Amino acid sequence: MSGLGYASPVTRRYAVAIAGGGQLARMMHQAAIPLGIDVKLLAEGPDVSAAQVIPDSTVGDYRDLDTLKALVDGTDVLTFDHEHVPTRHLDELAKTVAVRPGAAALVFAQDKALMRERMAGLGVACPAFAVCETEAELVAFGESQGWPIIAKTSRGGYDGKGVWKLDGPGEADIPFDGLKHESAGERVRIVAEEFIDFARELSAIVVRSPSGQVVAYPISETVQTDGICVETTTPAPGLDPDRAAGLQEMAIRIAGELGVVGVLAVELMEARDGRIVVNELAMRPHNTGHWTIDGARTSQFENHIRAVLDLPLGSPELRDPVVVMTNVLGGAEEDLTEALRHVFARDRAIRVHLYGKEVKPGRKVGHVTALGTDLDDVRRRAHHAARYLMGDHDA
Repeated sequence: MSGLGYASPVTRRYAVAIAGGGQLARMMHQAAIPLGIDVKLLAEGPDVSAAQVIPDSTVGDYRDLDTLKALVDGTDVLTFDHEHVPTRHLDELAKTVAVRPGAAALVFAQDKALMRERMAGLGVACPAFAVCETEAELVAFGESQGWPIIAKTSRGGYDGKGVWKLDGPGEADIPFDGLKHESAGERVRIVAEEFIDFARELSAIVVRSPSGQVVAYPISETVQTDGICVETTTPAPGLDPDRAAGLQEMAIRIAGELGVVGVLAVELMEARDGRIVVNELAMRPHNTGHWTIDGARTSQFENHIRAVLDLPLGSPELRDPVVVMTNVLGGAEEDLTEALRHVFARDRAIRVHLYGKEVKPGRKVGHVTALGTDLDDVRRRAHHAARYLMGDHDA
């Protein structure tokens, strides 16, 4: 009872369940805190990135339906750190809790064959492709399209895994070697694609709510090394404003057509002949949008949380004319916290996000973000900070 003699009102807090305990879940939690939103986590292990900071964490298998039911109990919505939860489980969970994005949308991020076929049906620019069940079909595509070609496993690949560049028919067995059905039961096929001689890669990130509100972030240029995003520059340098707007409109259209709720990242390739084609889709906060934490009025993580709860979305506008995000990959420096002394002493405006991961060679352990008005200066600052944290103390 209060001093005035009546009971204080009790406000029920929103609660979001997240399947997957990586750094994306960690940063979703970070965005939920100031909004007064609770997060309940299903993690792969007790020490993974998000489990270190989310008190309501359970270790379990995202492929087990009973584990997922326990996760969503008492929450308003289920969302994801990754896209691997079996869609048949999502259909069952949707009977009792909002699942966002839902299975009908998420399947196109899980299965590259289905995604390519759906994009072709929508008239979205994509590489020439064929879904192959046999080595003979893969060879036939290569002979008709011209070698080299790209081959991808339809399910399960990420960060460059499950992707091969094939230079001739003698390598057609490589993608099929050991190819098996997923343990979750979904069929895995090989998607053959034309080899794109690209000049650069781009990313279009949009966020869509159940009520249909959509925001689009500026188009980013991305740099990939061995299938891992190592840097983004926003806005993409030299990209014609009308063309950038067209790419945003395309991403918005895809989100609407597929019924995506939350973040949709459309990874793009700009070919040397001027074509821009869709490479991949992701339906969760994305590495190419990490710059938004410090570089946008509202981060992709906050807008994802807002979207899955159907709250009005925040502004995606830039805070400064140029934003460069550089990933910190595991290197010679093991004491990242101690290395911050130099990084911050040299550049008081640099922003650093560490993920709480053990340093291993090539592993994503954090990222840095620099903002400003001069691209060369901003890029130099981001490079220095990231390289120092990776152990290059002469950078």
